Amino acid sequence: MPTPEEAPPGRAALAYEVPGTHAVLGTSLQGPYPGGFRVGDFALGCFWGAERRFWEIPGVWTTLTGFQGGFTPFPIDDEVRTGRTGHAETVRVVFDPARVSYAELLRVFWEGHDPTQGFRQGNDVGTHVRSVLFVHSPAQRAAAEHTRARYQEALTSFGHGTITTEILPAGAHPFYPARAHHQQYLHRNPAGYCGLGGTGIDLRP
Repeated sequence: MPTPEEAPPGRAALAYEVPGTHAVLGTSLQGPYPGGFRVGDFALGCFWGAERRFWEIPGVWTTLTGFQGGFTPFPIDDEVRTGRTGHAETVRVVFDPARVSYAELLRVFWEGHDPTQGFRQGNDVGTHVRSVLFVHSPAQRAAAEHTRARYQEALTSFGHGTITTEILPAGAHPFYPARAHHQQYLHRNPAGYCGLGGTGIDLRP
């Protein structure tokens, strides 16, 4: 990981426009969101494939790709891919907790990638594809830590290594939406590449 001193200086605002509406769900990407809905931020490698996993879940209201967990304010994708900004490719998921729980979204997170690979997912390599959960409340942190421990037990029983997933407070790590090109990418490019893949091991109840 870079240090704050090594990171590019960034900018004071986004350098591009972000679409207003989700191309699949038809909902607002950046809000306002319906009252009572919750937000979860998930970094699990290539955000193209990760976003599709989440928008297909009943109860998910909208998804938005972006960058989180780094030092450069309002980074652009070219900077992030160098590894110098410290950001991870992240999917912001807005969901109705009456229809889908955060625990169910965590299952999709853990089973949807290999959290033991460190700065790598499949053929994608770098700090930007590392595994991170950015939590928005003490309840989300407790659920994230609990399921991480349970998934580690499952992985260990099948001979896998140690989970490298960080659990960080979302409030201390601003989320910066990605360019329009990256929003719902696999909807517009169904044959597009994404190196995201799971271990084949379920999160045990």
